[in-house]
Amino acid sequence: QVQLVESGGGLVQPGGSLRLSCAASGSVDSINTMAWYRQGPGKERELVATITRGASTNYTDSVKGRFTISRDNAKNTVYLQMNNLKPEDTAVYYCNAAWFNGMPFWGKGTLATVSS
Repeated sequence: QVQLVESGGGLVQPGGSLRLSCAASGSVDSINTMAWYRQGPGKERELVATITRGASTNYTDSVKGRFTISRDNAKNTVYLQMNNLKPEDTAVYYCNAAWFNGMPFWGKGTLATVSS
């Protein structure tokens, strides 16, 4: 099993920045892909960004050029740097990890609110 704990959410004004962190513990050697998802008010959960163990990344179109996902394999931690935040980025952000065999694990989420 893998345990994931997110941190770094909060309240920020439009145009501001936040950095989310997700620390993994447990059977981390079997983790391949890590990802960030989000669920905004009244919306379905959506994939925001992914990063493989080899550091290949992918982003949903709405965050390209503003968000950066990174990963420190030595610390078993994945980050999401969010810049130029917009009100529509307001959501609970969830960390996800997947083993090489596809087994998924989820964190409990951290709330990011973008408002003036």
